[in-house]
Amino acid sequence: MNVSARLRGRIVRAALIAVLIASALLSLGVGHYAMPLPEVFSVLWGTATGTLDARGQLSQSLLFQVRLPRIVLAMLVGAALSASGASYQGILKNPLVAPDILGVSNGASLGAVIAIFFGLGSIATQGLAFAFGLLTVFLVVVASKSIGRGNGTIIVMILCGVVMSSLFSAFVSLLTYLADSDTQLPEITYWIMGSFARTSSPQSIAALFLIFCAGSIPLLCVRWRINALSFGDEEASSMGVNVKRVRGIIVCCATLLTSASVSYCGVVGWVGLIIPHMVRLLSGPDYQSLLPNAMIGGAAFMVLVDICARACPTALPLSVVTAIIGAPLFLWVLFKGRKDWL
Repeated sequence: MNVSARLRGRIVRAALIAVLIASALLSLGVGHYAMPLPEVFSVLWGTATGTLDARGQLSQSLLFQVRLPRIVLAMLVGAALSASGASYQGILKNPLVAPDILGVSNGASLGAVIAIFFGLGSIATQGLAFAFGLLTVFLVVVASKSIGRGNGTIIVMILCGVVMSSLFSAFVSLLTYLADSDTQLPEITYWIMGSFARTSSPQSIAALFLIFCAGSIPLLCVRWRINALSFGDEEASSMGVNVKRVRGIIVCCATLLTSASVSYCGVVGWVGLIIPHMVRLLSGPDYQSLLPNAMIGGAAFMVLVDICARACPTALPLSVVTAIIGAPLFLWVLFKGRKDWL
């Protein structure tokens, strides 16, 4: 990476961090009980100095026990989905790849729907969603290796992912059709459309943070190798990259991030597709800066999406908001896009 590209990446990163901080502060005041920014700052200052009155203590409870955990959860999910999308786009050499390209989202959805269908509780819902997401990628990798026999493995892997995604989507539709319309069906529908409302407890956030670190840190450590893989296996091998090992690490980590995100907040589309595209246009295609910038941008975008969802009289599902925002943005990126995205 030359000096100008490095400086450009740092400028974009500073701007994204500023957007993330501003979004988080704005989100603290949005909800059924609206709080102007001066009041938010007053509560934060009173908490730091210990000078809160009775009303300030109520506002403090709202901010620190309800809204702040939800903001942190939105940041983790947005960063995870963006990192996953950027990684998949790099190793599969396709800018149109999304985190659910290998069927992870539909696999995790099937696990969650099974748990809801049999009334297993929220912890089992998250656990089965996470397990089915990982199982999906395992099946895709095994099937692609068996079918491809070492030739065209990437294309075969994508096709196997499409097949698995369709298969699991069919099972989700079947269970939705068989679900009780009074109790199970609303919960299944609510979960599939995405929400942070039920999983923003400190325990959930701590668990997701550990999974996020386990998936994102290896990706950040090997991000220069994604540059090599994006130019082809032969070029990467000539640069001393163990292609199979590095690709396996990236697929596992990206899948871990996607399945964990889906298991905690349901299916949230567009984030892993649109954010890496936008960051690539701003900071360039080098993954040394692209990957961390995409994570920060994804976190900020997800907080803004949650603000839009909570600002409505009836909180909108996350997937609805991401589609409304993401589709026009993606069209703009396509018009603005460059042929030399790599």
